[in-house]
Formats: sequence, C-alpha cells, structure tokens
Amino acid sequence: MPVMITLTYSAAFITFFSVIGPPKVLLAFAGLAQHHPRGDLRTIALISSAGAVVIGVATGFLSPWLLELFHISTPALALAGGIIFFLYAIGLVLGLHIGTEAQGEDGPDITSGLRELLVPYVVSPLAMTAVLIEAAERDDWSWRGTVVAAFISVIAVDLVCVLLLGGLLQRTHTAVVELGARLIGLLLAAVGVDLVLDGLFDLGVATLSARK
Repeated sequence: MPVMITLTYSAAFITFFSVIGPPKVLLAFAGLAQHHPRGDLRTIALISSAGAVVIGVATGFLSPWLLELFHISTPALALAGGIIFFLYAIGLVLGLHIGTEAQGEDGPDITSGLRELLVPYVVSPLAMTAVLIEAAERDDWSWRGTVVAAFISVIAVDLVCVLLLGGLLQRTHTAVVELGARLIGLLLAAVGVDLVLDGLFDLGVATLSARK
C-alpha cells in the first residue's frame, strides 16, 4: 500500500475501504461470533464502531497538531504503523491472537469482545496511519472534513455487514475461521511490510529506489 495521497472523497473512501473494509473486519468479528451470543455480538459491533468513529474524527481533525505535537514525520508514521500491523498479522499467521484473553468462569463478555477489537478495528494501525497522513496532506478544514466523512462511511459499511452477516458468522466452523485468519494474516503481513518500505523510501533509503 503506497503512502496515501488522495484528492477526492471517493479516492479517500477507497483508501480506507482497502485498509479497514469488510474483508478485514469481518474476520475479526467471525472470531468473536464463535464465543458470543448474537445479541452481544450486535452490541459489540455498535459500541466498537462508535469508538472507531470517535477516534477517527478526532484523529482526522487534529492530525496536523498531533504530528507537530509529537514531532512525527509522515514517513516515521508509516514505519510505525507498518511495524505494528506486521506484528499483529504475524500473530494471526502463528495462531497467536493478540488481545485475546483467557475466558473467565462466566464466559466471554462484551468488555472482552471490545478489547479484542482494539487493534484490528477500533484503533487499527493502518487506518489511523491513513487518517493522519490523508488529513495532514492539506491545511484545510474542508479537506479534513472530507477525509473524516470517508472514514465514517467505511465504518458504517463495516457495521452494516457485521449486523447483516452476524448469523452466518456464528454458523461458520471454527476451523474455517482459523484458516481464514492465517491466510488473511499472511496477506496483511505483506501490507505491513509494504507500508514500512514506503516509509523507508520516503526517508530516502537509496536501496529502495529500484522498487518504485
């Protein structure tokens, strides 16, 4: 995934759809659906989506000041986001579900479900990296509003897909979910590596010049 530079709502929407769209989000919810009743899964989907929207809106509108406050360059941000997501994806490939807790005596609850969605959905490293880079491209409130609107639209699509497919996710065999997690993990690891390479290239690493 190249470092993101878009000029329109539709282009921003496509960018966010590629990093946090239903193909990636449904896998995370499929894992939860194996252990949570339908009602809890719906509640988890609603709360986690609301959390993602709040964080996305705050990040989008405050992006220039956040980058300046922490003295972060966009290449460094790409490196950090890529490394974090790469580690998460490797966990999927190896069957180590980062953020998953051992179930208590009373079984899984809504809080544990929300905690499992923090990295892959609510504060996805790829999504937050995309929001920060996109929103900081232009010092314009209307542009930042466009970026935020595109992000919210993708979260809304994710939520609708989870609500509509919740029953199907619960009926999916655990082995299928695990197989899908490892396959998607491999692909997401490659996305993380690509983002790291983009960050290095923007920092002027000469060995990557042939890649572009």
